[in-house]
Amino acid sequence: MKPFVFLGFVFFFSCTKFKESRNPYLVDVKFQREINLSLPSYNNLNFVGGSILVNDIGINGVVVFNLNGSTFLAWEATCPNHFPENCSKLTINGVLVNCSCEDYQYSLATGQLLSPTEDLNPPRGLLFYQIQNYNGNLRVSN
Repeated sequence: MKPFVFLGFVFFFSCTKFKESRNPYLVDVKFQREINLSLPSYNNLNFVGGSILVNDIGINGVVVFNLNGSTFLAWEATCPNHFPENCSKLTINGVLVNCSCEDYQYSLATGQLLSPTEDLNPPRGLLFYQIQNYNGNLRVSN
């Protein structure tokens, strides 16, 4: 009888819905862009750890990052921990991006805020965009 009680608890708690909230600071912008990796302007993406900023999509642009040679990640280039301001456009610094408003740093590999301050509740990571690799042509979209 005890195994059934345990299974009942597991079933009850596994069915609990967790509310996933959208970032209240960043608006939802619809876009789609093709990036041809053979073009010279995107050459930095042909190397592991390479990244580029595509300025004319998203809110303040999109940072595209080559994670391991075959996996690419795309992040909104706006600091996700406050409303957009002049200083909230992220700048690339190696495998990190920086927000000059509060000197926040984010990992391009995970999107996480590095060294969050106590006043952020909750600290928000970078906004992720969909990216697909079609034989050297990337499609970034939201």
